[in-house]
Amino acid sequence: MSPHAGNAGPRTLAFVESPVQLLNVLEWAHHRAPGGGLTLVVLSPIDPMTRGQLRRMSDLAREEGHEVRWEEARGGAAAPFRTIGGLAGMLRRARQVVLGDPFSRYVQLLLTITRARDLVVVDDGTATMEFVGQLARGERLVRWHRKGGRPGPRDLLFAPVSSSARRRLTPGDRRRVEIFSSMPMEDTPAGVTVTANAFAWTRARFGPPRVTKGADMVGTSLVETGVVDGDRYLEAVRALAGAHGATRYFAHRRESAQKLHRLAVETGLEIVRPELPLELVARRGPIGRTVLSFPSTVVHTLPLALAGTEVRVAVCDIDPAWLTDHASPRAQGFLSGVTGKARDVHRLSALGAV
Repeated sequence: MSPHAGNAGPRTLAFVESPVQLLNVLEWAHHRAPGGGLTLVVLSPIDPMTRGQLRRMSDLAREEGHEVRWEEARGGAAAPFRTIGGLAGMLRRARQVVLGDPFSRYVQLLLTITRARDLVVVDDGTATMEFVGQLARGERLVRWHRKGGRPGPRDLLFAPVSSSARRRLTPGDRRRVEIFSSMPMEDTPAGVTVTANAFAWTRARFGPPRVTKGADMVGTSLVETGVVDGDRYLEAVRALAGAHGATRYFAHRRESAQKLHRLAVETGLEIVRPELPLELVARRGPIGRTVLSFPSTVVHTLPLALAGTEVRVAVCDIDPAWLTDHASPRAQGFLSGVTGKARDVHRLSALGAV
């Protein structure tokens, strides 16, 4: 156990499933009480790249004085039962629970166990914007790229748990709910405390970076989630890279090896698979003077992480013609909102022209 973990012990329990969630737990802990410890539970996914980033982030968490508990939460059919059973006692004792993905069925199950009166939701990227809106409107919790589709058998079976989680994430006389976020909030739920994440820990811990004269590009998993057509995406990447002289492509952790290989061959970009969330990679440097992105979390977080540097973040809109036939009816509006609400970014047309 880390030397400071006993200060909070199991009273503050955090659950993360991605490197970005873990980063934002560290930011929240730094904002709340620098030097204080918490117990951080990693519900490990299967994807090797995500696991690698989580391992690196766990090391940083330990260096900050937090206790890290790694759970092989998806290691076989019995793993969820074993994981939840092993965490039940800690959950019942915890006075404060921090979570990164309220849409996660794992997290929703854990919420049915906890008696904590303080719940904190930290960013899980742009999905936080959708969560806040759904909570304010009293809607069922559904990820934005699935919204509009017909619920499947598993959705219907899990509906009571999801409804219970939504109720527990609604503040009341005996429950306080905080959202710690760098995302723009419009429909803030009544009674919810919203705290701005300015990436103060990231800026204090790393950098400032060396800024190069060229441009770098940030990848997205919109093809993998079935929102954007793969061929159209490749064309857009090629056009953007050519127009702005980009040489490196920072891959999203969920991008497929086949797509990345094709991008490398057909665009000439150097494919970089980051070992840490991009906010930390960019802050450590070197990083291009211009960072090109499609609508994603980084158009909100990179300007904060890189505040005080010469780096310009430029975002390219998603052309409606790029969307697949399977894309949610909400997709275009949501992605436009991600771009339109971003602060301190330069907006590009869908064809990459300034």
